[in-house]
Amino acid sequence: MTAPTVDVHAHVLLPEVEALVAGLPGLAEARALDARRNGPASLAVSGPMVAERVPKLTDVAVRLAAMDARGVDVQLVSPSPSHYHYWADEETAERLYRLAGEATAAHCAQAPDRLHGLGLVPLQHPRLAVRALEHALEQGLSGVEISSHAPGRELSDPAYEPFWARAAATGAILFLHPFGCTLDERLDQWYLSNVVGQPTENAVALSHLIFSGVLDRHPDLRIIAAHGGGYLPTHIGRSDHAWSARSDAGAGCAHPPSSYLRRLYFDSLVHDPHGLRELIRVAGPDRVLLGSDFPFDMGTEDPVGALRAARLPDADFHAVRGGNAAALLRKD
Repeated sequence: MTAPTVDVHAHVLLPEVEALVAGLPGLAEARALDARRNGPASLAVSGPMVAERVPKLTDVAVRLAAMDARGVDVQLVSPSPSHYHYWADEETAERLYRLAGEATAAHCAQAPDRLHGLGLVPLQHPRLAVRALEHALEQGLSGVEISSHAPGRELSDPAYEPFWARAAATGAILFLHPFGCTLDERLDQWYLSNVVGQPTENAVALSHLIFSGVLDRHPDLRIIAAHGGGYLPTHIGRSDHAWSARSDAGAGCAHPPSSYLRRLYFDSLVHDPHGLRELIRVAGPDRVLLGSDFPFDMGTEDPVGALRAARLPDADFHAVRGGNAAALLRKD
């Protein structure tokens, strides 16, 4: 039996979440930072782009029709990263992750054979992380979505150790999807905030997980890195060299950094068939999953066609197209 075609990088917009934070202290400051990071020209394009995609982001019937047109059987649906709101205080953050998990679960429940969902974790409050993960799993979700960092905390922060341990023990899927790059105004033209910022944040976050030994301590973690892991997989040789050449670089992890790529999962969204082939070479054909960033403009309208353009062996093509993700979702 042929495995279904599974897209692991697809988003849902949750108006309930935005209603929850509307008018709260901190929101205006967070939006001002986002505006500085993106720049006025990018904001002028992004607003209408998102507005015209609201039906695909909120209406299950429209979503399913779009999936059919793309040849996608199943989506792993994560909240729009704009819903992270890592500025929120602890009380608001708890209400937010509960609302996001319940709303995402309700969205997916309208087509349970085709939609699997992810919740959110307030990384700015590490002591809530385990509770947020467990709440998501209680809703029948497959795991949670996290960003590349929280204000003042990298993913290597020891405060997250209970979260990593619980995620490994439960087999939850963790979808690592950045939102906002700390290079700030250096990237405020030509949409560099996303074009360069997202793959940079992916590379930094994964490097923290690798070099700090998180993946040594929690080898059963099931992390999917969006955007093909950003710049890291194609430059992992530099990480290996540092690990072997410098005592400070090699102090935190037990093995060469490149070996950890085969403990992670990556979506296929690299926008280049040669880059995709290289990702599959370094991570393994069993560690790459189809991803489209549905329905945003920085995604692909034809994820299967983009995969086909890499001219992979048939077994690898079908593994990435859906076999790997189907196996991952069956473990939930």
